[in-house]
Amino acid sequence: MDARQPQGEYGGAGPPARPPATLIGVHSIAGQVFVLQVVIVLLLIVAAVVELLAQAQRDSTQEARNRSLAVAQTFAHSPGMLAALAAPDPTAILQPRAEAARQASGMDFIVVMTPEGIRLTHPNPSEIGKHYIGTIAPAVAGGTVTETYVGTLGPSVRSVVPVARPGGSVAGLVSAGITISKVSGVADRQLPLMLGSAAAALALATGGAALVSRRLRRQTRGLGPAGITRMYEHHDAVLHAVREGVLIVDGERRLTLANDEARRLLDLPADAEGRAVTDLGLDASMAGLLMSGETATDQVYPAGNRLLAVNLRLTKLGDGPPDFVATLRDTTELQELAGRADVARQRLKLLYDAGAAIGTTLDVVRTAEELTEFAVPRFADFATVDLADPVLRGDEPTGTNLDMRRTAVHGLRPNAPLYRVGDLITWSPATPQARGFRTGHAVLEPDLRLAPDWQAQDPDLTARMMAYGFHSLITVPLQARGIIMGMANFWRSAKPEPFEEDDLSVAEELATRAALCVDNARRYTREHSMAVTLQRSLLPRDLPAQDALDIAHRYLPAHSRMGGDWFDVIPLPGARVALVVGDVVGHGVHAAATMGRLRTAVHNFSALDLPPDELLGHLDELVHRIDQEETAAGDRTAVTGATCLYAVYDAVSGECALARAGHLPPALVRPDGTAEFPELPAGPPLGLAGLPFETAHLRLPEGSRLVLYTDGLVERRNHDIETGLELLRRALAEPGRSPEEICDAVLDALLPAEPSDDIALLVARTRVLADDRVASWDVPTDPAAVSHTRAAVTRQLDEWDLADLAFNTELILSELTTNAIRHAGGPIRVRLLRDRQLTCEVSDASSTSPHLRYAASTDEGGRGLFLVAQFAEHWGTRYTATGKVIWASQTLPQP
Repeated sequence: MDARQPQGEYGGAGPPARPPATLIGVHSIAGQVFVLQVVIVLLLIVAAVVELLAQAQRDSTQEARNRSLAVAQTFAHSPGMLAALAAPDPTAILQPRAEAARQASGMDFIVVMTPEGIRLTHPNPSEIGKHYIGTIAPAVAGGTVTETYVGTLGPSVRSVVPVARPGGSVAGLVSAGITISKVSGVADRQLPLMLGSAAAALALATGGAALVSRRLRRQTRGLGPAGITRMYEHHDAVLHAVREGVLIVDGERRLTLANDEARRLLDLPADAEGRAVTDLGLDASMAGLLMSGETATDQVYPAGNRLLAVNLRLTKLGDGPPDFVATLRDTTELQELAGRADVARQRLKLLYDAGAAIGTTLDVVRTAEELTEFAVPRFADFATVDLADPVLRGDEPTGTNLDMRRTAVHGLRPNAPLYRVGDLITWSPATPQARGFRTGHAVLEPDLRLAPDWQAQDPDLTARMMAYGFHSLITVPLQARGIIMGMANFWRSAKPEPFEEDDLSVAEELATRAALCVDNARRYTREHSMAVTLQRSLLPRDLPAQDALDIAHRYLPAHSRMGGDWFDVIPLPGARVALVVGDVVGHGVHAAATMGRLRTAVHNFSALDLPPDELLGHLDELVHRIDQEETAAGDRTAVTGATCLYAVYDAVSGECALARAGHLPPALVRPDGTAEFPELPAGPPLGLAGLPFETAHLRLPEGSRLVLYTDGLVERRNHDIETGLELLRRALAEPGRSPEEICDAVLDALLPAEPSDDIALLVARTRVLADDRVASWDVPTDPAAVSHTRAAVTRQLDEWDLADLAFNTELILSELTTNAIRHAGGPIRVRLLRDRQLTCEVSDASSTSPHLRYAASTDEGGRGLFLVAQFAEHWGTRYTATGKVIWASQTLPQP
């Protein structure tokens, strides 16, 4: 090289060399743009021509199909076609006509054939009489056939249509064919236009390239592609590759440029360029230096948790404020320790968040699920929890049994090859899970490919797991209060980094927190199960047999706490049934125990056959006394009240007597489906003592449904009780449903996902005892009338096929009737009821109740009720508004 020749771009003394001043150079940017535009235009032209030809081919084929089908159909329906086919020599008639039609339409052939495919006409007479080559079966069946084939003249289309007789049968077939080339020609007409457009586009591209070239040369100041490339590489290196921060600030103290390293060191926002230095969120000392514009050399300034060495230089001198450039170097010597501290902070935050996310409920399974959901993806890619079966039931695991139930699974992807929830897993003694269970410490398997003991547990499953991507495992025992309840497993699959020793402490801490929550949930489950068991033992297990009502019931305990709701069905003499629903205020074992006491009291009071208002009065006194006794004993959980609804239904009269003590009114669904809440006197809650109750009487048509319930069914936090009652009414308002169907419909409509209170529901459909099962007689107050009554009763028993009970019934009736005549007075009435039992009732106007006594051997009387008690299965007395009724029941003989 001549020493006097200037050096190249950025080479030193001489100015940048300019390339030859040609309009377009192949090696220039403009030339490359020109070539690219020409190539694009040519590609577009070629694509357009190809598309034109393809479209022309498709259009030609479709036109050939349409023309062949139209000609075939026209010729098939031409006048005289059927007559010609029926003529003795159809060829003589049809051949001239077919050839004339073919020449007029420009078709290659028009062939008439028999339904069997024998040609009757053909352009080549030698082919007449031969079989037609092509598909004719659909046309013989009355349809049409259009198909494309390659003939001697090239690609062609032929159609076959039937010639139908008036009755619909096919008399013959007509086929017409034409080559596709005869209907083409669109491409030939459009190709010159396309080529002209291509030439115009190419001319425009050339002119555009010239303009771009001149524009680029002005903007690049004469630099060629190599110089521009080298300048961009230097600029890119400063921005992205240099490991020293670079800032350029203009005279107005606005940031004009910041490379990647400066953004990282100063934690600049994405839109930092163009913003004032004071708006960048820098430390005060750093911002002060940049605002001052003073020269600085290796001055150390803080930036977040870093210490930066800053150099600042002016970039221009003049009258206006100068621009300057600053370089930044990270001089933090404890970067590795700072990184470890950051990891420690992240792990502490992880454990802190775990304390808030795990154990939000007192449910064992949900707690296990929360552990897996929290660990993924924060700590692992997949997490599973296996618990011993006793833990799931609320019990403590015993022994060293390695049988565990898969309780929770969560991962980044579904359908991972893991044991499913509910699977019973028996860990072999050599597996990491078994080792962790025995030692009580976490076990790390950084590379599962090098863990033969784990692979031996289930070779097929572990092979699929490794193929899926599982490569690292930490298994930790769930241990609380010295008891190992199961194992937590953390897996890596998507993250390529295996677990490390430092991860063991995190896994153990997570498992410890989760184990305490699982143990709390286990203890709660055990106590809750015991309370629910106690509660259910105090409720009726099976409803007693009776024919007065068709009854269905539901009882659902609260999700998290046990209440004092109860219900009962109590058969009463005289084809009557008592229905009871009640609710003790409060929750827990104390409420359940109090509920059991009240239920027993209701049974005892109902045995006295008291009216509903009197029974509630006795129950009110009992609750008040219990409350006083527990308050005196210092029990803060004393009963503060209870509610109860007591109803008695009489299947003979169809009447229902009801009284309620602070309880919600029952719902009545009439046979037509109309639902309502009858107006009943409310009455005070039980336990207030001294306030009266009132009985209401309702006459219920047969088939009516009486619905009794507790407040847990209709009360919600998000709406008032009136809204709940309206929802219940809507759920009941439908005719023709059985009590079981009504229970299901009501719970579907009103049952919350997690009931906060117990729910008791009792649905009873009324029945009426048929007239032929009831017999009654009025008895005069004359001892002689007893014999006539006995005779009438005997005849009635014979009609009922109960002659085996005649002797006992006559004896019972004689004693009860005689006592009524002697000691009570009229009017006296005898009634026989045939239900599940035979009941004999004697009513009188006296309110004096007889008493059973044992007569001495010297007594002349006093043995009547004793005999009644011996021959009857049950007997008793109930009081009415006009006197009393003494009744005795006997079991019906088995058929």
